[in-house]
Amino acid sequence: MPRWFNVSGPCDPTKHYMLPVLGRLPSVRSLVDQQAYFVLHAPRQVGKTTTMLELAKELTREGRYCSAVVSMETGAPFSSDPGAAEVAVLGTWRRTLERQLPEALRPPPWPEAGPGARLGAALAAWSKACPRPLALFLDEIDALRDEALLSVLRQLRAGYFDRPALFPSSVALIGMRDVRDYAITSGSSGRLGSSSPFNIKDESLTLGGFTRQDVADLYAQHTADTGQVFLPEAVDRAFHLTQGQPWLVNALARRLTQELVPDRAQAITAADVDRAKEILIRRQDTHLDSLSERLREPRVRQILEPMLAGTFPGDLPRDDVGYLCDLGLLVQENGHGLTVANPIYREIIVRDLAAAPTAFLPTIAPSWLRPDGRLDADKLLAAFVAFWRQHGEAMLKSAPYHEIAPHLVLMAFLHRVVNGGGTIDREYAIGSGRMDLCVRYGPDLLALELKVWREGEPDPLDEGLQQLDGYLAGLGLATGWLVIFDRRPGLARFSQRTTTAPATTPSGRAVVVIRG
Repeated sequence: MPRWFNVSGPCDPTKHYMLPVLGRLPSVRSLVDQQAYFVLHAPRQVGKTTTMLELAKELTREGRYCSAVVSMETGAPFSSDPGAAEVAVLGTWRRTLERQLPEALRPPPWPEAGPGARLGAALAAWSKACPRPLALFLDEIDALRDEALLSVLRQLRAGYFDRPALFPSSVALIGMRDVRDYAITSGSSGRLGSSSPFNIKDESLTLGGFTRQDVADLYAQHTADTGQVFLPEAVDRAFHLTQGQPWLVNALARRLTQELVPDRAQAITAADVDRAKEILIRRQDTHLDSLSERLREPRVRQILEPMLAGTFPGDLPRDDVGYLCDLGLLVQENGHGLTVANPIYREIIVRDLAAAPTAFLPTIAPSWLRPDGRLDADKLLAAFVAFWRQHGEAMLKSAPYHEIAPHLVLMAFLHRVVNGGGTIDREYAIGSGRMDLCVRYGPDLLALELKVWREGEPDPLDEGLQQLDGYLAGLGLATGWLVIFDRRPGLARFSQRTTTAPATTPSGRAVVVIRG
């Protein structure tokens, strides 16, 4: 049976296209040999479980260790009842270990122990009975919360000094976040911080994404198996859109090979990759849907909202920045500015935030199309100005991020414009002072620069014209729109103050300035 691109659960090299996993964590073997207790944290679906499963198999196969990956997730419903959490977890472990280990290395019956001591007693009994040192990897550790989580961490610390004869020689905690960011209260605001009871850890490791060469190598496995070629332009586009995020890399390829280009004689192009991207974003599969759920968290909003607005937040707590990076939403490139991790996430964020304004959008006749189906920029401008004057003020209330409410309403309008016939590219970053949009409709492109005029600040016209000039130059366009949202208090209603006027950029490009 041919292999396929996997987007659910750990990869199996006999079934799935996959890269050699242990090369992604070159230091992990030495940590096990040093009897280290360590943390592996990375965003969802980047290969943590797959990597550690392969490591456990190799360690056991070599004969020096008894190694396995076990999950803590079944204890999640019992955050305030450590005893019940332990019973659920140990029951799952028994079935998992029967699958992963030969009979001679499996644990004896779990000993009797009281609530809050069962996990430590089980690990001690197994370590004593096992003919090899244990290297145990606890997956989904941050699914636990509150008393259940604290109990597990304290039992691990209590047994640490008895290793390797009476407790696991090496333990890894595997999850999305570093140990100090584990939740200890209901919701997402409480964290262990520096008072973590797991202060025995030696290292905190993370797992990065694929390189461009990794993507090419992964896709080349499909070519070797089926003969279907990913053109270099398709590999380049896939890497650009995903920035090597493993789930996205596989999800694009799965859509391409199973749905969009099933004919193995047909090469896959960059345009095909763009079509696959749109399908992923529209379908909001589990991975992307869980990403969207994070956008309402206060810790996420306080960073993303100014980023979308192009402003600097008043405070940028290091822990919160680390949290968003651990979730995979943001990256901090070369120690400099924060940016969204990849273009697909960037699109997901703004589409999700614009969903409410889009839902409340009134029916708008597509007056902006020519008889040949091409985009008419002048008619689109007239349609937007009429819409903004009539509906803009009321629709601002439907946007979830107040600071960028005008941006979201405008994007809701533009989504209606491109629905089924085009796309919108977006660029934004903390401190950039603007958001850039490029509407692509067939062969037609329209570039927009979005600025906000706030209380106490000068008119952003000159700065906006200069920024739009650079954006147009990068796109090879001669004209575009500068949209200035005036958020100063005490102004007239939108219907009275929304205006358009021609302007010229510093390099002489003729553009339209929209004020509203």
